[in-house]
Amino acid sequence: MSIRLATPEDIPAIMQMIAAVVPLMHSSGNFQWDSTYPNVKVFEDDIALNQLWVADIDSKIGGIAAITTDQDAEYAEVGWDINEIAIVTHRLAVSVNHRRQGIAEALLKQAEIVAQNRGIKILRIDTNSNNKATRLLFPKLGYEFAGEISLLFRPNLKFYCYEKII
Repeated sequence: MSIRLATPEDIPAIMQMIAAVVPLMHSSGNFQWDSTYPNVKVFEDDIALNQLWVADIDSKIGGIAAITTDQDAEYAEVGWDINEIAIVTHRLAVSVNHRRQGIAEALLKQAEIVAQNRGIKILRIDTNSNNKATRLLFPKLGYEFAGEISLLFRPNLKFYCYEKII
């Protein structure tokens, strides 16, 4: 497995992965994503900003993560200073064919590498309150629970926020 920046040529495979992941998310009660989000435009924008990373496994997309400095205004609700620069991981997903292979961990380690390379000490992430896998994974990797928020663009859902200082 290698972790690399995504290219526009990766988008069809990424969208295929998302199309397979979303029904599994829904079946577990996690409605964070749907048929409208994330979409091609979101990934094109991530790629243009050099912030979409993929786990490449034998030339197949095993997972993705947008490693950004984009903080939702609602993050302030958990006491975070959103004017403070932090590396924020968004759109973390693992292919249904590559689960339980350490891909999410590898992508979150890449977020740490990006932070270190940029001299940023704070890592942040949020997840749907019904996403049991990430609620277990984030603390395992040293992220501390910071609180619960609602996101304007995802009404009626609750999100848990986590932070790690490196």
